[in-house]
Amino acid sequence: MAHKETLWLSGNEAIARAAWEAGVSVASGYPGTPSTEILENLGQYADVYSEWAPNEKVAMEVALGASFAGARVLTTLKHVGLNVAADPLFSSAYTGIRGGMVIVNADDPEMHSSQNEQDNRNYAYAAKIPMFEPADPAEAHAMLLDAFELSEKMDTPVFVRTTARIAHAKGLVSVGNRRVNETKIGFYKNPTKVVLLPEISRVRRQEIAARFARLRDFAESYARNTIEPGDTRMGIITGGISYLYSKEAFPKAAILKLGLCWPLPEQKIRAFAELVDEVVIVEELDPFLETHIKAMGIKCGGQDRIPAIGELNSAIVNQALGGEKPEIMAPVDLPQRPANMCPGCPHRGIFYNLARLDIFVSGDIGCYTLGFLPPLSAIDSCVCMGASIGIAHGLNKAIGGDSYKKIVSVIGDSTFIHSGITGLANMIYNQSSATVLLLDNRTTGMTGQQPNPVSGTTLMGDPANVIDLEQLCRAVGVKHICTVNPHDIEDTQKVLQEELARDATSVIISRAPCVLAPSMKKTKTVPCIISETDCSGCKTCINLGCPAISWRATSENEAKKPGLKEKEEGHAQISPEMCNGCGQCLNICQFMAITKAEK
Repeated sequence: MAHKETLWLSGNEAIARAAWEAGVSVASGYPGTPSTEILENLGQYADVYSEWAPNEKVAMEVALGASFAGARVLTTLKHVGLNVAADPLFSSAYTGIRGGMVIVNADDPEMHSSQNEQDNRNYAYAAKIPMFEPADPAEAHAMLLDAFELSEKMDTPVFVRTTARIAHAKGLVSVGNRRVNETKIGFYKNPTKVVLLPEISRVRRQEIAARFARLRDFAESYARNTIEPGDTRMGIITGGISYLYSKEAFPKAAILKLGLCWPLPEQKIRAFAELVDEVVIVEELDPFLETHIKAMGIKCGGQDRIPAIGELNSAIVNQALGGEKPEIMAPVDLPQRPANMCPGCPHRGIFYNLARLDIFVSGDIGCYTLGFLPPLSAIDSCVCMGASIGIAHGLNKAIGGDSYKKIVSVIGDSTFIHSGITGLANMIYNQSSATVLLLDNRTTGMTGQQPNPVSGTTLMGDPANVIDLEQLCRAVGVKHICTVNPHDIEDTQKVLQEELARDATSVIISRAPCVLAPSMKKTKTVPCIISETDCSGCKTCINLGCPAISWRATSENEAKKPGLKEKEEGHAQISPEMCNGCGQCLNICQFMAITKAEK
């Protein structure tokens, strides 16, 4: 009998464990909150090869290739990452699989760490791929196992959709042993199935239609599509995290809980609708269930009362549907914690310099997006991964003349590898004149310091080739490349002004490690200190926006101290616990009030 134990796991940890139990041998993804920790945890299992791919499209293709060999595979990404991987995704529905292939898609309602809010259940509908939607970590574990079985039974990739709440919530999960993948691993040539020439694709399209009919039958019998009896005056149809909100808000209501959100069990939905006086759909974001259930001819409501923007919670559902005591379930109003770059972040020096110039800064996705926030306020646009270079190119072509003197594109090393290289190639090919700032901190910082092809290690900790960014830019065709230390603010400012004056595409590589990188944690740092008597109160260092620097107002008694300047309102101070001695504030203080503390 298989050994069973119960563990306290997050949704992401539960998914990683389930992938191991399912016999997954290859996993590929790209880091992105809220999905990141899945591969970080799966990479700790020695019998699973796990990798961070350069982007989500590559990750999807790697997983599909391993599936063609017979391996059970997992690919993980956040909702916007599926946009990048959409090309191989739609084709994978046509090729089918050999070893089970599961795609974990993590949506981010409320945009806790994303540039947009999107409901990727729509991808399941558009690609004609089934999608499971767990409500908690235990279901995430169980449904991932179900997804692998369905994938191989139906010859299709399968989605498991989570959200930020499910990914990071903790719960008790019953776990088991690793299963043996019974599919033989090796080369298996079947070109009439996987070579998608038009005549083959037309045949495969008919197979997708036949497969989908079988999937509808599966949906009717799937054990996790359940009717929970209750008060029939209002029947709730829901799934995923919205089920928990509905259950907390209306514990006595009749509920149809959908564990498989696509395809839908039409007969079960009709049977449930017959049991209740009113059908209400509770779901986050798009009216996905509501639209498809209305298309069945079933009268129902939902987003006429429930908001379609942001996360739901029990209080919102309760109030929207006329509950009695919504105040009991209202969430705690926690103090806001503004986003900020870390003390000593090399990006801060770059944006301090950009803010001093009268230019348009085309930003990108990463820690450096925080350069938009005051007091730096140095980013003018940010669209999606890798878009900064294309935006800069478009500005140059639209405005023309000497507009290149006012256009800077800012992109990080991981984002550049993800989807910035093609933008740079386009600038050279189509003859733009603009300055590209490539911020090389040797990690994927925003999502938690994951390695990338510039870092020198793999997800599993093995040494790896380090891409030479200078040589890469030269290979693309860039003739003007220079490197700066972003902590040296004045030298960086000089280089920026020189390159902005150049009527050609140039790349400035800002090279300094992320302050949270393991190598930096081992480095002993000497913090900076501010002399209270020498500080003029000009607040130049405050305008760096460093969390380690704060303003201390001078009290009436302190103003009478000898040595303090008359009419002084206060002075800057540096927290020795937070300061890592980067020296940016020291470099910009014109009154020499900032020095290094004695070792």
